[in-house]
Amino acid sequence: MAQRVKLNSAGIREMLHGPGVIAMLQAKAEPVLAAAKADPHDDTGAYEAGLHIETTTGGSRARVKVVSGDWKGHILEAEYGILSRALDSA
Repeated sequence: MAQRVKLNSAGIREMLHGPGVIAMLQAKAEPVLAAAKADPHDDTGAYEAGLHIETTTGGSRARVKVVSGDWKGHILEAEYGILSRALDSA
């Protein structure tokens, strides 16, 4: 027989912003960052040097993303799909 479950919205929101979730997301992002930095398509090294992990806790949940700080990051991503391919590392 099915039972009804009432979720505590404030508790779920707190959990989704909690340190455990952030740590798990960062742990998943580390191999993606390492794989993107190992990609050989940038001849100057500026792209790899600009890659970093950003953590955001606003909104409905915590978010972690790997981004490029280099001005030509979007060009390299469009040309070679460096970050897209690095996602397989997660």
